[in-house]
Amino acid sequence: MSKIRKAILPVGGFGTRFLPATKAQPKEMLPVVDKPIVQYLVEEAVKAGIEQIIFVTGKGKRAIEDHFDSHFELEYLLAEKGKEEELEKVREISQMAEFFFVRQKQAKGNGDAILTAKSFIGDEPCAVLFGDDLVDSEVPAIKQLMDVYDKYQDSVIALTEVPHNDINKYGIIEGVNIANNLYEINKFIEKPQTSDTKSNLAVIGKYIITPDVFSKLDFYKDKVKGELGIDHAFNGLLGTKPVYGMIVDGDRYDCGDKLGYVKATIEYGLKHDTISDDLRNYLKALKL
Repeated sequence: MSKIRKAILPVGGFGTRFLPATKAQPKEMLPVVDKPIVQYLVEEAVKAGIEQIIFVTGKGKRAIEDHFDSHFELEYLLAEKGKEEELEKVREISQMAEFFFVRQKQAKGNGDAILTAKSFIGDEPCAVLFGDDLVDSEVPAIKQLMDVYDKYQDSVIALTEVPHNDINKYGIIEGVNIANNLYEINKFIEKPQTSDTKSNLAVIGKYIITPDVFSKLDFYKDKVKGELGIDHAFNGLLGTKPVYGMIVDGDRYDCGDKLGYVKATIEYGLKHDTISDDLRNYLKALKL
């Protein structure tokens, strides 16, 4: 069995849904309370046992590289002022894992972004985490997928159930339920109309992918019109190799959506060790 040691984080998108906030900063660096979204994803991966993080970046994403680098001047200043707690938090960021950065030259789809990291992965399975989806759970969502991979040794997609009227906002899977919350997928439909499927099993941005996925992305990269999506690879695998989908346990927040982002900020704030009580009292006092 191949241990999953690496994770790809595609962070090259423009974040147009959050303009003008994302005009000059990456959407992945928007804070949820006191940490940027992307740090939550890295912490999720590290808690699951990931050792190496490969960021696929693009224009205007330098702040992500700086955030996960050491910062001598800031650390020196905090040490001089005796702010040991803040110093430890800053130092921990650059020491969580090994970090690598590769640039996606053009925005050609999420499949192209994943393919850009292929040389860092080699002939190994790996995790993929996109910057929009936070899942607050006792067992990290990506670890839940890793456990499925350990059993079946095939690619696994994170799923959530959505109202059927909203399926046109998501990639939707159809499949056969083979265990509690686990499906063997037989169809992957990108943003279908409500009349196209009865399924409400929506894909969220967390995957375990095998080397076969890279092979399929390589195969399709010059054959598809428009953007190369990871759905092209999965649909290419169906019928030749199993692909699994799992409804992950936990509270999921779509931080690529304004309302989802605000919800995440409130919910994470209510669990924060220093502001939770004051935030709860403030919310109770609101005359809604």
